[in-house]
Amino acid sequence: MKDLKFEMKEYLERLFPITRSITGEGNRKSLQILKELVPLKILEFDTGEEVFDWTIPKEWRIRDGWIKNSRGEKIVDFQKSNLHIVSYSKPIHFSGKLAEFREKLHYLENLPEAIPYRTSYYKEDWGFCLSFTDFQKHFREDEVYELYIDSELFDGSLSIGELLIPGKSKKEYLISSYICHPSMANDSLSGVLVSAFLGRELLQRELEFSYRILFVPETIGAITYLANFEKEMKQIDSGLVVTTCGGLGDFGYKQSWEKEHFLNSLVEDVLQKDFKTYSFDIHGSDERQYSSQGFGINTVTISKDRYYEYPEYHTSLDNLEFVTPENLEKSYKLYLKLIEKMEKNIIYKNLYPNGEVMLSKHDLYPKTGGAILPNETVSALDIILWILFYADGNRDLFEISQKIGTSLEATFKEAKRLEEKGILLEVTNKK
Repeated sequence: MKDLKFEMKEYLERLFPITRSITGEGNRKSLQILKELVPLKILEFDTGEEVFDWTIPKEWRIRDGWIKNSRGEKIVDFQKSNLHIVSYSKPIHFSGKLAEFREKLHYLENLPEAIPYRTSYYKEDWGFCLSFTDFQKHFREDEVYELYIDSELFDGSLSIGELLIPGKSKKEYLISSYICHPSMANDSLSGVLVSAFLGRELLQRELEFSYRILFVPETIGAITYLANFEKEMKQIDSGLVVTTCGGLGDFGYKQSWEKEHFLNSLVEDVLQKDFKTYSFDIHGSDERQYSSQGFGINTVTISKDRYYEYPEYHTSLDNLEFVTPENLEKSYKLYLKLIEKMEKNIIYKNLYPNGEVMLSKHDLYPKTGGAILPNETVSALDIILWILFYADGNRDLFEISQKIGTSLEATFKEAKRLEEKGILLEVTNKK
């Protein structure tokens, strides 16, 4: 079996160069590659479909684009970086001086070596992106340049990857990442790969809960999925939005919209120390869609160099040097540890709430009585008694473990014994 870091490196290098956007063949090609890891179902949604307040746009195809100087030399070339063309640019071909198209050139004076990432999804427009260094080197006011973009906008479809993994319970958790960013390793691609490898691992396990794993174009893709699977998504209480988790900086997490939700406590239990905490806000990724009033899904994000916060964000410097397989593996392991805790965080109802359960009848009490005294150490019997006291169909096992002062794992172990004896019943519908 290949080393996980080696596999992640292979897939990073294969997926990184692909030109992705909110629609197009680049997304389909990326999803086909991910199908090598997990058996994705690829869903297509037609241009023009109304999805709540949005409409699925035309599909975009880009073949080439460049700017030539007066000597016929390409000074901006899509074939060298797919970030050179503003995503969703319409086709153009003309010659002119700098004054005629200056506003269509995008660069960053504060990051002179970086090519910025820019889009024009919902307004028909065009543009080029380049480094400030190249702008200063190649452009003069009196020179005539030839500009060319070979693209088209047509009635096509928007692609979404879906993986449904059933567990013992019909209760579902959501795992979502976005596939629409071209040639950016931390923003988008890190989350896509971590999600895919998590899916592969979950498929090999006997799961307590079910998982709905989505690979969507950001914003429009999440909204499209919510609109088409409204009933299913309204049954989901919580999940993960996986993004920007492969950088060189510190770990952090963005809280769910309900600050007291158990997922926030579980994440902090996993991260333990030396992490940043970001309160929920309306800026960010697809948690904005999943947590909207109509759905109210609590999602958390564990990040490593979170979007907005690192200078390389939305530029060509968010590359394979910025994201390492080692850091992807660290994030993968943290997310997997979080899911393992989610798997144990069951809500139970005591089926014998009237007085104390006769534990000896269920072979859960010492054969000889009279010798049990209160102790500072929490015993298995203590855990059983506390579970029966608190398991009212509303409290989850993590909350109960916090009240007892023991680990979720120890609480889960004893709760499972009680379930096997028919004393506890799992409550699946939390919404």
